[in-house]
Amino acid sequence: MKKFQLKINGKTYKVKVDETTPLLWVLRDELGLVGTKFGCGIGQCGACTVHFNGSATRSCLLPVSAVVGSEITTIEGLSENNDHPVQKAWQELDVPQCGYCQAGQIMTASAFIEENQNPSREEVRDAMHGNICRCAAYNRIENAVVLAAKEKQSNS
Repeated sequence: MKKFQLKINGKTYKVKVDETTPLLWVLRDELGLVGTKFGCGIGQCGACTVHFNGSATRSCLLPVSAVVGSEITTIEGLSENNDHPVQKAWQELDVPQCGYCQAGQIMTASAFIEENQNPSREEVRDAMHGNICRCAAYNRIENAVVLAAKEKQSNS
């Protein structure tokens, strides 16, 4: 076991875990940040998506040793009052059904619109294609990403 100092959601945490422990399990089991979900464990579903230095990244594949000195943002740290444009769009369009994949969807969408504030629908579909929604709310997700991008663009 090694000690690691991590910066997550703007706060510093110290954990003692094996260096190969996936960030997902450090977040959930060591720090109690359970908004990041376990889906498949092989980086294919997107439920565990967090921001790693601003980029959407699958936390189930990221060993804790790789994130030291980096900025990690989880769904809990995306905004203080659930007022990020993506969160607002999700609420306005009533996107979630079961909700299990939504944290990963929101984290992917928010990283995407940071880089592309005026995406086409095809670009949204391409950006979001790696996130699986078992309820098949894909049309609402796409509409919410477009709405969030417009909101972000108008606030810039």
